[in-house]
Amino acid sequence: MSEKVIFDTDPGQDDAVALLAALASPEAIEVLGIVTVAGNIPLSHTTRNALSLVELAGRTDVPVFAGCERPMLRELVTAEHVHGPTGLDGPDLPPPVVRPQAQHGVDFLIETIRAHPPQSIRLLALGPLTNIGVAFAKAPDIATRLKDIVLMGGGYFEVGNITPAAEFNIYVDPEAASIVFASGAAITVLSLDVTHQMRSTRARIAAFRGLGNRSGVAVAAMLDFSEGFDVEKYQWEGAPLHDPCVTAFVLAPEIFTGRPVNVEIETGSDLTRGMSVVDYWGVTGRRKNAFWVRSGDPDAYFTLLSERVGRLP
Repeated sequence: MSEKVIFDTDPGQDDAVALLAALASPEAIEVLGIVTVAGNIPLSHTTRNALSLVELAGRTDVPVFAGCERPMLRELVTAEHVHGPTGLDGPDLPPPVVRPQAQHGVDFLIETIRAHPPQSIRLLALGPLTNIGVAFAKAPDIATRLKDIVLMGGGYFEVGNITPAAEFNIYVDPEAASIVFASGAAITVLSLDVTHQMRSTRARIAAFRGLGNRSGVAVAAMLDFSEGFDVEKYQWEGAPLHDPCVTAFVLAPEIFTGRPVNVEIETGSDLTRGMSVVDYWGVTGRRKNAFWVRSGDPDAYFTLLSERVGRLP
């Protein structure tokens, strides 16, 4: 039986691969909707990109909703230096024909979660947690109605990628992240600790291009572009492919290993804003509020993603 999911996302090349793999897997994942948020790029771009991706995948039956255009309390920080000014630099995708839904993404989240039986919807978060934080502030009851939240964000052993202390998604809206981790929802975290292991080497990018379909060629072009920044930054063979870890965890959780932990988010310090304070060794006695994924199998991960993208047009 397929999992009912809602994506909350800021596409972004790595978000794009996560969405495409899910849209290619209707037997396992029923995408009820895609909600966009400002993050990697401003909201107008993330919404356009989500529409372009459902068209690329041949899945225009999946509705797209625009969410929040700025963090709850802070000015927006974006990452065009990684993703390019469009957020999907690399492939030459035509402007989307489909349009976003009129309903605000936060209202869609609240309405949809309340309309379905408890513990029947998984919320898959690929960007800053603004929409989810706002939804939980407006409707606290929906947090425990979710089956779970699976999110890409944070870091403990790998610490930060936008500052020395913080991962980008959490840094952009730490207040929203703090609300989410305190909400009582079941949460799985695919942090930098695991995503830094999932590197899109030249051979893995070539495997996407070799699929021969337009989606595979587009993914290869996306990764050709986005890996340029990270390869120079990390001096690794290949760049981390972060967000598809969320889709892969839903499709094949056996690829990954982790443990229950307590996670708190730093909101008060300018120096460590957005830091994920993870009680990995259980020294505080605080309630374990998340399952923290520390490692995974990169070969199995890229094999899974290539197989799913290969199903698309």
